[in-house]
Amino acid sequence: MDNEIKLFEGNQIRSAWDNEKEEWYFSVVDIVGVLTESKNPRDYWYRVKKRMSDEEKSELSTICRQLKLESSDGKRYNTDVADMQGIFRIIQSIPSPKAEPFKMWLAEVGKERIDEIIDPELTIDRALETYAKKGYSKEWINQRLQAIQVRKELTDTWNEHGIEQGREYAILTNEISKAWSGMTTRQYKDLKGLKKQNLRDNMSTTELILNMLAETATKDIANTSNPQGLEENKKIAKRGGNVAKVARETLEKETGEPVITSKNAIDFGKLIGDVVKDIPNTKDDDKEE
Repeated sequence: MDNEIKLFEGNQIRSAWDNEKEEWYFSVVDIVGVLTESKNPRDYWYRVKKRMSDEEKSELSTICRQLKLESSDGKRYNTDVADMQGIFRIIQSIPSPKAEPFKMWLAEVGKERIDEIIDPELTIDRALETYAKKGYSKEWINQRLQAIQVRKELTDTWNEHGIEQGREYAILTNEISKAWSGMTTRQYKDLKGLKKQNLRDNMSTTELILNMLAETATKDIANTSNPQGLEENKKIAKRGGNVAKVARETLEKETGEPVITSKNAIDFGKLIGDVVKDIPNTKDDDKEE
């Protein structure tokens, strides 16, 4: 299962892709929260389940299943999920003005995944488009896409060396972060004023490059040292992170400026916006665009 976060009108929908069945599964509680705007979507979903079982005689076991999805505390818990057909069935039991727009969104998500299986380059194209719409520079976008590839190569290496996805990934990521930046992932997020947002999406280009160096070094050292299990991999993570630490300290010595910044995506967006405003808007420029 490949777990992902999908966005509907700015709201996070946890999802998982089943490669064997070629089917998306979505967190029912997340969808209930979006459709109802309830302060307690879990209770709302409990009442819906009871009504569907009692009044509509629906067999929920044929509609829902449970998968371990990451919660807001970073841990993974069994969560009610349903495929597209199941979600459409659940939506019918929830009165909401957002029902129709959500159905259209679901259909588009499904189509995109099928298209990406046929042509994997579409995944990259959509990522480029998403980041560009958020106002990121081309340089930053290129580095971010490279960072995604580096991260994938690292987690593949961890899998090969006995590391379990989820909690152990988080532990090793923290070891790398502490080694090169001096902060855990949570501390780094706090510095940038982030809560659930993706830390890498809020890094500067230089921060991204150093984080990539740390993860690449960790992967390469692991492949030559062949560590097994969490404790051995923690030592490798520290060594890999230290490679980037040396680079960071060298750069800071040369420039006299700190690499790690409290600026986040909002600040970067404002900076890009200010630069754009300073560019003369002439007819000739418009034609060239």
